[in-house]
Amino acid sequence: MEILVAVIAFAGAILAAIAAGVLIRRLRDEPEGWLIAWSAAAASLCLSLAAIAIGYLMGFGPATFKVFQVAGSLLAPLWLGVGLIQLLANRTPPKFLGWLFGLAVTVVSGVIMVVDPLIKSDGWAKSLPSSSVYWGIIPKNLLIGVHVIAVLIMLAAVVIAAVRWRSGDELDTDNLHATLVIAPSGIALVGAMRFAVPGIFTTALLVVAAAAVWYAVLRPLAPYEDDEEDDIEQPQHAPAGRRARQEPVPAAHHEMAPPPVEPRRPPSPGLGDLVAEYRAGDQNVDYAARMAPPVPETGPATGYVMNGRHGTGPQDFPPAPATGAIYPGAELFTPAQQPPPPPQPQPQQQAGTSRPSPSIFGLLTVFTLIDGSGEAFDRLADQTVEAVRRGEPDTLVYACHAVKSAPLQRIVYELYRDEVAYHDHQRQPHVERFVNERQAMVLATNIIELNVNAAKVVPLPTVMF
Repeated sequence: MEILVAVIAFAGAILAAIAAGVLIRRLRDEPEGWLIAWSAAAASLCLSLAAIAIGYLMGFGPATFKVFQVAGSLLAPLWLGVGLIQLLANRTPPKFLGWLFGLAVTVVSGVIMVVDPLIKSDGWAKSLPSSSVYWGIIPKNLLIGVHVIAVLIMLAAVVIAAVRWRSGDELDTDNLHATLVIAPSGIALVGAMRFAVPGIFTTALLVVAAAAVWYAVLRPLAPYEDDEEDDIEQPQHAPAGRRARQEPVPAAHHEMAPPPVEPRRPPSPGLGDLVAEYRAGDQNVDYAARMAPPVPETGPATGYVMNGRHGTGPQDFPPAPATGAIYPGAELFTPAQQPPPPPQPQPQQQAGTSRPSPSIFGLLTVFTLIDGSGEAFDRLADQTVEAVRRGEPDTLVYACHAVKSAPLQRIVYELYRDEVAYHDHQRQPHVERFVNERQAMVLATNIIELNVNAAKVVPLPTVMF
């Protein structure tokens, strides 16, 4: 049994160390309070599990006992609770009080528990020692107080997250999800440390707490920080970061704001990037027209794509690549050398507005990547897009987007002439390679089928090397 517990503790220590390292690495891009607190909790769980593994292999002593107790019984529950405060608090005062309490208890209680002598110095064995047998009255009461406060914080966090979720948005859904993972794990950890529980169960609960931190932080979280236009000032007290909630716009700006839009239904988890980018760009600005090159006077008036040609009908203009790329064999001319364009028949004015073909089939796929796999995924996507451009004439649009507010998410937008063209696309060797090789890089995938009601498509600007 001692070997089994030691193996579980050693594996859990490795898991907690990896989780702490990944969280600390993520702090470089997202210096969030809850990330800092849960990084401290993961590091504490790593130390406590390492002490258990050593104790079950070589026997416990004063040093391994104190490391196990200070890290696992004091610091881990404390910083799990402080992280929930940082996650759910919308204003600065509660966050500041949470930091003040966590740092004060860590310094004061940690020094007391490390310096205070144990009331019993013998009787050590290769089994988890009970805290009530070795701690003096001051460390014992400190642990009781910290445990009570940590449990109250976690219970209150569950209630607050559930109340906000009932009338909230996708941010509140993610907060409730994380709280329901962290809070029960922390409460179970406190119970295992306070009461006489077999060592294998205490070790397992420490491992579960480390896994809960990893899951709650590294699972797909939607970014909810909408990009603001330059003419709208953000309140100074607004929270920052990718999980920041957007504060209401002051009344002085209501006249300048665009007309209200129809309320949105909450999207499924993992689509927060798509919603954020759409809302940020929904300002009646024609971004495609601003990016497009100048169009001759005889050029298309609407810019929509039909049957691979630009214009008001398939007879108006010669074929042009949809991506704006220059195909091999094309000749480049300076403005002075540019030959005059051939005469074009004047397009006939048609009544009404031209609309895309109802048979066009579209897809929007949101990929949430595993940390560290972005460059490999982008290389694979570039190769796939190039193969689609060269060999799929019935694929109208095939574009891979990166999301500025979420480095681990990619969006692939696809339009096909019809569903037959889509099924032909799926059977292509380069598509099968894309599907197979991306599996090791993708954490979650969300797919949306689209109907095209209206569209404007122009050739994209390209970079010449």
